[in-house]
Amino acid sequence: MNNKAEDPNLWNDATEAQKLMRERQQLDESINGVKLLEQQVNDNIELIEMGEAEGDADIVKEAEDALKSLRSEANRRQVEAMLSGEADSNDTYVEVHSGAGGTESQDWANMLLRMYTRWAERQGYKVEILEIHDGEEAGIKSATILVKGHNAFGWMKTESGVHRLVRISPYDSNARRHTSFSSIWVYPVVDDSIQIDINESDCRIDTYRSSGAGGQHVNTTDSAVRITHIPSGIAVACQQERSQHKNRAKAWEMLRSRLYEAELMKREAAANAQAASKSDIGWGHQIRSYVLQPYQLVKDLRTGVESTAPGNVLDGELNEFMEAALAHRISGGADVEVADID
Repeated sequence: MNNKAEDPNLWNDATEAQKLMRERQQLDESINGVKLLEQQVNDNIELIEMGEAEGDADIVKEAEDALKSLRSEANRRQVEAMLSGEADSNDTYVEVHSGAGGTESQDWANMLLRMYTRWAERQGYKVEILEIHDGEEAGIKSATILVKGHNAFGWMKTESGVHRLVRISPYDSNARRHTSFSSIWVYPVVDDSIQIDINESDCRIDTYRSSGAGGQHVNTTDSAVRITHIPSGIAVACQQERSQHKNRAKAWEMLRSRLYEAELMKREAAANAQAASKSDIGWGHQIRSYVLQPYQLVKDLRTGVESTAPGNVLDGELNEFMEAALAHRISGGADVEVADID
């Protein structure tokens, strides 16, 4: 790739040149990351040997803690190396939908939106809000965000499903415990190399006024666009831009991505059963439970991974859950630890 990058004729085809440079950079970062990991492991082993020789328990403890952190990083890289799906390296769209339950469910949907936004920021990804519908009193009815970064879809693809929250409702004057449901739907951004044919006569296009605070003209013109693909029932919406034309173009991109993901789902047996936007948002369909009262526990119902610190999870600490879910999916559904995969 370095030799190709030095070819003076490379930039005769700008698209291919950009693709090559992007792939070269990603490989370079991966290789350097592994080299750095190896160096840090060796350095900490030497520190342990030095601490033991000098009888310094503090140095030994510090180096052992560092090795534990490095093991987690190695597990993450091990799973990331298996993200070989044709769209795994792409950016991704994430939709959040509140379930039945009014304000309580809408507040939970807003908490999930914040959780995934915080997770993406922790990974160094960029997040754009494309569409959001606020709840009547609090929270959101639905939202769509675009997460930009290498392997964004690969990491997030196992998050599609229904998420369940149990807590003492801040909206209940009697302080009763409530159970709320919201769904997440993740699908990849597709580039021009993937051909998706859409018959425009099969689509219905609606325009409406954007919601939210917005800026000048955002809430005074019908700039938001919703496109519904009638044969599949798939609907997408965008209100990010002030221009209806730009929102329409973005909505078409989103629809292409949704139809592409639908095709990917067909290739995976029974995967449509997991489609959050096509299943009931309630009991029997959840992939993860978040219990805040009477005890504190987050549990993934597919892998059995648990956390007794739901506050940290809701603040974006999701890697442990994502790694286990990806390993579970890669192994064909068998119960395995991430570290067991060679």
